Amino acid sequence: MKTATQLATTAQPCDAAYWTQRISTLKVPRTPTGALNLNVDGRHVLSPLQGFGQLWQKTFRMQLKGQRLTAGEVIKTWKEHFSTFLPTWDHFYAPSTGIYPGEVVLINMVIPGDQPVGLPISTGVVVLCADEQSFTFLTAQGHKFAGWITFRAYEEEGVTHAQIQVLLRASDPLYELGFRLGANKAENLFWQYTLTALAAHFGVHEPIQTQIVCVDPKVQWSQFWNIWQNAAIRTFLYRLSKLVPRIRKGAHP
Repeated sequence: MKTATQLATTAQPCDAAYWTQRISTLKVPRTPTGALNLNVDGRHVLSPLQGFGQLWQKTFRMQLKGQRLTAGEVIKTWKEHFSTFLPTWDHFYAPSTGIYPGEVVLINMVIPGDQPVGLPISTGVVVLCADEQSFTFLTAQGHKFAGWITFRAYEEEGVTHAQIQVLLRASDPLYELGFRLGANKAENLFWQYTLTALAAHFGVHEPIQTQIVCVDPKVQWSQFWNIWQNAAIRTFLYRLSKLVPRIRKGAHP
């Protein structure tokens, strides 16, 4: 079995020239209309090795048969229409400049993520690297998992493949509990939905090949205090702080 370091390397196929430079803290220069900019500005990023929970590698792959598509064409479309391939209750606010290395992306979503109910969460990712055949996101502190997600297209035996590969640990003990109670499965469904939607855009309807590997079954107690940055808790408290004055106002006409 591959080590965590080896998995980290293979999960990000971009050439060195297409990587972002060193990231200190995240900064959103302009908040898109309708987006909630919370739990992103001033935060650091967390790699898969800095999370709390079990370390997982998840790979979702589909053959785009029946269409003459190059890997470059698939990635170009994926970047330009990324948000349209997500469930409607998850909002991905891509920067106006597009998906390029170093760009910070706001995400307003609900967890567990496989249905339009649940706990709202305002979070974000940074584009770690992006080239003509792949792009990778790295999660901000407080996100439900610490890790990166690589979106890739490649050609093999005359067929173009689209792939999503995630290397992650739940960020803190609360998220890890949620993963063990069902959020892990919901996470799988989320990415399968995304890949299916991308393929449908090209008129392709093929089965998804899914590979789930638990790289490290142990939790990292040294990262317990990541819970202080938990974006779900902070988003809930923020929304509650906005709701209470309205309730008071309605109770005292």
